[in-house]
Amino acid sequence: MRYFAELSYLGKNYHGWQIQPNAISVQEVVQKSLSTILRNPIEVVAAGRTDAGVHASQMFIHFDTELDLDSDVYCYKMNALLPDDIVFHRIFKVNKDAHTRFDAIKRSYEYKILLGKSPFTTDTEWQINHQLNIDAMNQAAKHLLDFTDFKCFSRSKTDVRTYNCDISRAEFILNGNQLVFHISADRFLRNMVRAIVGTLYAVGLGKMSPENIKNIINSKERSNAGASAPAHGLFLTEILYPENIKNVIK
Repeated sequence: MRYFAELSYLGKNYHGWQIQPNAISVQEVVQKSLSTILRNPIEVVAAGRTDAGVHASQMFIHFDTELDLDSDVYCYKMNALLPDDIVFHRIFKVNKDAHTRFDAIKRSYEYKILLGKSPFTTDTEWQINHQLNIDAMNQAAKHLLDFTDFKCFSRSKTDVRTYNCDISRAEFILNGNQLVFHISADRFLRNMVRAIVGTLYAVGLGKMSPENIKNIINSKERSNAGASAPAHGLFLTEILYPENIKNVIK
């Protein structure tokens, strides 16, 4: 039987989601804990691969087991075994061919910026003491919706077959001194959101005009875009699936 599980994690102590040969990852910790609880070797597949230091307030994984799992019971067992920075929220049965990565139809990220300084959010916000032109940053962000090929924002060495992504939302929202970039798309390239935020940051500083974003995208050259924003401000926040997988996924 195939199950989906919804979880969240703070990425500070992990070298990303994917298992690494010489560094601890979220996937490794989750697989070991599930294998212990279910008393069988378990392999999990995630909806995406977050980079080192990136967080997820919503992540879905799938795994197979012959056991009939009660969500409350097994989430309790998992959370008792897992470290405090990884939390299971629910486990539920899905179609046998349901896939957390390939069946996802939309993913959303938030990038959190603190306009100032705080000792309490150093692990979850990029703290900036410069004045930013947020209107210009949003003007530039709107141009992202007019393109599909985002090779200029992708990590140079990657094995993807296409750089096309359908971005449906890209905007900064200011609440007090917290500035949050919201972005949604059907898929994302590796390092894409951080590269976009770093480039829009350059616009906010006045180092480039909002219109220059179009030239950067058309160039398809990573070197023309801005430096990547730090990992610790980035959160994977939502993953959407078709209703035919499981109606409770909302």
